[in-house]
Amino acid sequence: MPEVQEILSLAKTLSKEEISLIKKAYAFAEKVHEGQKRYSGEPFFNHIHETAKNLAKYGQSGATIAAGILHDSIEDTVITASEIKEKFGDEILFLIQGVTKLGALKYKGVKRHSESLRKLFVAMSEDIRVLVIKLTDRLHNMQTLQFMPKDKQERIALETMEIYTPLAYRLGMSKLGRELEDLAFKYLDPESYEKILAILEKRVKKEKGELEKISKTIKKALAKEKIRVIKTEYRVKGLKSIDRKIKQKKEEESVHDILALRIIVPTIDDCYKTLGIVHRLWRPMPGRIKDFIAFPKTNGYQSLHTTVFSGGENLFEIQIRTEKMDYEATYGVAAHAVYKGEKKMSWIGNFFGDSYKPSDEEGPPAWVKGLSDYQKGYTNASDFVKDLKRDFFGERIFALTPNGDAIDLPVGSSPIDFAYAIHSDIGDHLSGAKINGKLSSIETELKNGDIVKIITAKKAEPTRKWLSLAKTSTARRDIKRYLGIGKKK
Repeated sequence: MPEVQEILSLAKTLSKEEISLIKKAYAFAEKVHEGQKRYSGEPFFNHIHETAKNLAKYGQSGATIAAGILHDSIEDTVITASEIKEKFGDEILFLIQGVTKLGALKYKGVKRHSESLRKLFVAMSEDIRVLVIKLTDRLHNMQTLQFMPKDKQERIALETMEIYTPLAYRLGMSKLGRELEDLAFKYLDPESYEKILAILEKRVKKEKGELEKISKTIKKALAKEKIRVIKTEYRVKGLKSIDRKIKQKKEEESVHDILALRIIVPTIDDCYKTLGIVHRLWRPMPGRIKDFIAFPKTNGYQSLHTTVFSGGENLFEIQIRTEKMDYEATYGVAAHAVYKGEKKMSWIGNFFGDSYKPSDEEGPPAWVKGLSDYQKGYTNASDFVKDLKRDFFGERIFALTPNGDAIDLPVGSSPIDFAYAIHSDIGDHLSGAKINGKLSSIETELKNGDIVKIITAKKAEPTRKWLSLAKTSTARRDIKRYLGIGKKK
């Protein structure tokens, strides 16, 4: 099977048993899908092959890749669940059934949308591999969307933009998220897509030569300081991301990070030393120095960013990070368990197969665990979708406790949201707050990096006014609970 070798060659580390399982699944799927065609006229099995390739690229276990190969077997062939269980076992069957359930969910209005999200999140929290298989399946479907009928193109692209792209980004899988987002953008706003594509081509042609000169200068300067450069590369911003920034800033030329230089160095110390050298060579733009190493993004992204005046007519963004940070920035949650030499995160054990044996079970991140319970208490589908998009998919900030613990909140949150995010009892007895050491109103909008100390009092309690001030649904639900709003009489 020469075709399966392409998949195996992309995988990071597989045991003999995993390789055998993948080959067995590949031969089985190739046989059961024989003669089936896609809208494009190509063999249906091409989709199976591409999905498995994507899973291998993301370092998935043999079981996950095998489930990806078999993910359409029950839905699109005469094969039954009992046959899959007999040939491949309970684990593979569970993953296939999870993907099949997600595949049956279509974006058709708010109510159906909310039901889709509920089921999606339940599947996610049960086993995150189900979601990763579905994301890679969706990626290939988007890459071949031109062969679908027009009405389906729009629905699938909208669903991709609204649901799958934010989830990929939230898992830190930026490469996958960017691909999904740009493919959806092409169908949802083709006129803007072509316009941004032309801008991108013009800017790359105009700026790449100058960026190459900057790269050579930096390498020489770092060599003098005995800082090893693992590699330098150019990062081209996603098309939808460029479109969003241009609309926000109102003019193309104000977007300085369409093309960026990325410098990969061995250690965190080297990152900060390199930043100092860059600023010695070129004057940095005020307000454009971002330290995502000390304060990582909510999805775990770490890097140093600075925008410098090149001496010519252009401004350039330079990103500095370690090899590990670079890998994690591309592959998100996947990177933690496949990056060489690192202690693996125990919650992700099942994600990567039997080779990983956690010694202490930490459980999935809080935001992942919370998703399956998020819909509880909602009777109105429209409210559920609106709150969910704001709380989980909107822009986020980090506000810090005095001990340095980061509280992840949506933009626009106040000390009320902060207090309830810590614990409902703290929220219920909130009487005041200190922000960065100063007494502040509990209505104050928090900013990224604010240090917040919550002041409580036994007699303090929520008021109805807090409902209009709270940004998170968690805070509003707890306030309603305390005030007895919505209780059955």
